[in-house]
Parts: sequence; structure tokens; C-alpha cells
Amino acid sequence: MDEEHLHDDLRVFQERNFFQQNLRSFFIVYLLLGLCFLLIVTLFPVSFSKVSALSSKLNEVHPEQKQNLSDRDSLLFPCGPRSREWEYFDGKCYYFSLTRTSWYKAKAQCEEMRSQLVIINSYAKQNFVMFRTRNERFWIGLTDGNSEGEWEWIDGTDYKTTFTFWKEGEPNNSGNNEDCAHVWISGRWNDVYCTYECYYVCEKPLPH
Repeated sequence: MDEEHLHDDLRVFQERNFFQQNLRSFFIVYLLLGLCFLLIVTLFPVSFSKVSALSSKLNEVHPEQKQNLSDRDSLLFPCGPRSREWEYFDGKCYYFSLTRTSWYKAKAQCEEMRSQLVIINSYAKQNFVMFRTRNERFWIGLTDGNSEGEWEWIDGTDYKTTFTFWKEGEPNNSGNNEDCAHVWISGRWNDVYCTYECYYVCEKPLPH
């Protein structure tokens, strides 16, 4: 009987000791979790402030990088990175069409692109256009549609005192309705009826 009591006491003692050990382990785990929580709460504001400071520094550097990219784009694409079909020459941008149309439609299409049919008022610009058109017919911004024989540049440039480059014998108003001008063989100018379909050259200032 005493031996049975001894076994029971031993079993109770072991169970109590096991419970105390588990309780101690749980306490240590919860204590560690609590410490971790305190560390997170303490370090989060510090980390957040450092991230904010770093972000501010990056924002200070970013405009400079953006400016550098903008400068690079302006060098590579003076007429604008989104206007790569436009060509730069002597402070202006030029578009050489890939399709043919009448003079009035060409004028309207240039205006839709915030430009105008090209005004050729110097030998240098004439050479540039002549080289690019390569004996193809391209409309220019010259017409006598308002008054026969009174040729006018569409931007109001004085025709009578500026450069001209007519083909020999032109303008001749053949057929009595040749009121629009285009460049043709060797870049020489020729008058033709305005409903004739040929390519065209648009001109616009550099983007600001």
C-alpha cells in the first residue's frame, strides 16, 4: 500500500514538474514575442523616417536626371522625341509626306500638324528641300489663287523681294488654271493646277 502511494506521488510530481516546465517554456516564448513586438514598434518609426529621408534625396536627384534625359533627347531629336518623322534644318522642322494629295488638302494636313506648307526664302533652304525631294513633285506654300500672276507665300512673306527658283519658262499658267507651285526636276519650281496630286513639305518652328 505504501508502495502504491509512492508511485502515485511520483506520478503527480512528474506531471507537476512537466506542467511547470511547459509553463516556463510558454512564458519564455511569450516574453520573446513581446520583446519582438516592442522592437518592431520602436524601430518602425526610425526606419520610416530613414525611408522618407532617402525618398526625399531621390526626389532631389530625379529632376536633374530628368533634365539630363531631356537635354539628350533634344540633341538626338531636336523636333521632339515623339516627332521623329520630322527633320531638323537651320532652326526649323520639316516633314516630307509619304502620300500624294492636292495642294489644298496638303495645306490642311500641315495645319492639322500645327505647321504650314514650306516657305522657301533662301538658297540654303532650297538646297535642303531639293536634296530631300530628289526630282519628285512636292507642294510648297506658294500660290496665285487670289489673283492670277500675283504669287504669294501663304505666311505673308513678300514674294517680290525674296528668293525664287522657277524652272525656265515658269510660271506659265498653262491651261489657265495653274495656281499652285511645287518643286520638281532639280528642285526647280513649277506651277500646276491645285487639284493635281503630289507630295508636300510641311514646316514648323522648333518645339519650346
